[in-house]
Amino acid sequence: MKPTKEQMANSMPTIFAVLMIAMCRLLPHPWNFVPVSATAIFGGIYLNKKWAFILPIASMAIADIFLGFSLFDMPFVYGSILLAVLIGIWIGTRRKNKAAFTASLVSGTLGSSLIFYIVTNFGSWLTLGLYTKDLSGLIQSYVMALPFFRNSLAGDMFFVSIFVISYELISWFVSRSLKKSAVIVAK
Repeated sequence: MKPTKEQMANSMPTIFAVLMIAMCRLLPHPWNFVPVSATAIFGGIYLNKKWAFILPIASMAIADIFLGFSLFDMPFVYGSILLAVLIGIWIGTRRKNKAAFTASLVSGTLGSSLIFYIVTNFGSWLTLGLYTKDLSGLIQSYVMALPFFRNSLAGDMFFVSIFVISYELISWFVSRSLKKSAVIVAK
């Protein structure tokens, strides 16, 4: 069945977002300072569950076509992104209480960055052969990845803040405009 023009128009913002996120991974940037995990968290908070999972995974896959797939450790990377969506869904359940939402947003973003660091570096240690397969090698993999963790955490906090604040401000302005329009129409 061919999509209607309305369906195509409704999907354009999502397609645009996927391409922009993929582009962020392709353009020069500090290692791991990208909006992918932030997109997963944001999607979990605000999008329906289907799109919350599709958006970050599709953007990762598109960028990986150009960057190259690493068959061995990519399940750990993609799995960590899916966990970030679940964290976003959890954060989204706290939206009605601003204090709880803010605390959950900060702790959830920190937790997501930490999970990504732990899971992906475990995957690298396990599958890539860069480190000895003992506790010493595992510890070395985590120590060597600390600069990447710093960038992941900074990027996640930065992009989640930008996405959530932008969304909330736009929602507030739209809601306010609709209320003013309703008052004008009622007169």
